[in-house]
Amino acid sequence: MSESKEIYNLSASAVDYDVGTTTAVDSGSRGVLHRINKFFLLDSASQERYSNEDLDPVPPEKRTWNARHYALFWISDHLSVSGFRSAASVMAVGLSWRLALLCIALANIIQGLFIVVNGVVGAKYHIPFSIQARASFGYYLAYLMIAMRMIVAIFWYGIQAYTGAECVQSMIFAIWPSFHNVKNHLPASANITTQFMTAYVIYFLLCLPLHYVGVHRVKWLFLLKSIATPIACLAIMGWMVHSVGLGQDSLFNQPNTKHGSALGWTFMASLYSNIGSGVTLMVNAPDYSRYSATKYSHFTTAIAVPFTATIITFIGVVVASGSKVMFGQILWDPLLIINHWTSPGGRAAAFFCAFSFFLSQLGLNIAANSLAAANDMNCLFPRYINIRRGQFIASFLGSWALTPWNILTSAPAFLNFMSGYSVWLGPLCGILVSDFYFVHRQKYHVYQLYDFHGMYRYKYGFNWRAFLAFTIGWVPLLPGFIPTVSNIKTVSGLVHLYDLGFFYGFGAACLSYYVICYFFPAKETYMDAPVYMVEDSSFDDAESSSANEKSSK
Repeated sequence: MSESKEIYNLSASAVDYDVGTTTAVDSGSRGVLHRINKFFLLDSASQERYSNEDLDPVPPEKRTWNARHYALFWISDHLSVSGFRSAASVMAVGLSWRLALLCIALANIIQGLFIVVNGVVGAKYHIPFSIQARASFGYYLAYLMIAMRMIVAIFWYGIQAYTGAECVQSMIFAIWPSFHNVKNHLPASANITTQFMTAYVIYFLLCLPLHYVGVHRVKWLFLLKSIATPIACLAIMGWMVHSVGLGQDSLFNQPNTKHGSALGWTFMASLYSNIGSGVTLMVNAPDYSRYSATKYSHFTTAIAVPFTATIITFIGVVVASGSKVMFGQILWDPLLIINHWTSPGGRAAAFFCAFSFFLSQLGLNIAANSLAAANDMNCLFPRYINIRRGQFIASFLGSWALTPWNILTSAPAFLNFMSGYSVWLGPLCGILVSDFYFVHRQKYHVYQLYDFHGMYRYKYGFNWRAFLAFTIGWVPLLPGFIPTVSNIKTVSGLVHLYDLGFFYGFGAACLSYYVICYFFPAKETYMDAPVYMVEDSSFDDAESSSANEKSSK
């Protein structure tokens, strides 16, 4: 510290030696920059351990999520517009409704299981994914993994914001039918109309207050969603069955259009696609489980995820089948259906359903995207960005910088690329699980995870073992992934390997990381017993005591 201070003084002397006016200008510039820096600097920022209050382990008073809160969280997450549409892509590639239901149920059983498995580290140590990653990847390599996950979260925030705007548009249609006739003042090249831009801005503004509230305080939103959204879903299904029933031409009579090995690989590709949509939630599971009141509160996730996903998929198939009879075309989007309810009573029902789905999109975007991105930014820039600021930044970047209406209408290759991002997130999740359960056997030193020069730094902040396992997990999948975003052809065997993407990526990375660490262990990171946060003291005080104890030894 004294040497760096002397260097600073020497450089300051060199500036003072220059012309007086230059010194005054430079001093004034530094003064302005200092004031700007001080304005944006977080009060809770700690330069010594490069952290802040939101990045620290969650204190006991904020661990308020019980088992029912996690169940309600996932119920409200799946009962959404996206849930209604989930069977559409699966049945479109040739599967019957029974196989589509089985495919989605299996995918969500796997999702729920791994969300719970990777969430244990958050429930035990009350740390987010961004801190967990340091134990396996090292201080600097973890930043790359964090940035990868952050990009995915910001991207999907924009896509989900677009769906949220569709909900707002349906709400406005129900209140003011004349909104259908709003004249468009935007050019065709904008890929969005004046009407929809209005709904999009309203949705965006309504999201902002919820980003200001801490995640441990938004349990009421998930409770409200879990009550309103099931009622809306069952109401739409009940109305459709009552109105037209399920005729001979319904989707329930649609057989498999593929057979033999082609049917098997189509099923596996659909299974991988549906698992891939939830890999982000598997990776950032500690971001939610860290608020768990007990070590087991989040276990209800394993039941809530597959149960609600299967139920909403079935409802979607029923409604889509009825729409084929009623409208002459299959409508997988419930918002398109309720937009046909134009009578006074029908408009009231349409508003309630659209409002329920609007609440669902609010919670979904916070839980799956803005909170994940905010935690990542919080780790990358802990002196200036906390979870609240990070959520605001994610909302602006996802909603406006990415312009999701352009992506959805004119960039299918980019959309396919982001949909296949699980090629990298699957191996990442596999390494996290392998490190926690098999390599370190659930024994972490929570204070060392926040120490820049601590045991988890590895050499140069880079754990080569994790990097090698990560490479083994994703490189063989690349040849099968490329044809999904380009016209390049590849051999069918590599395409089939990509169809097994999550199973290979997760399994290969998990196993190879364990084997590499077995033969080349980083013994300095192994502990005889775990070290948790001291409950009856602040994190800074407990960390100082831990450091003093370590130095005395």
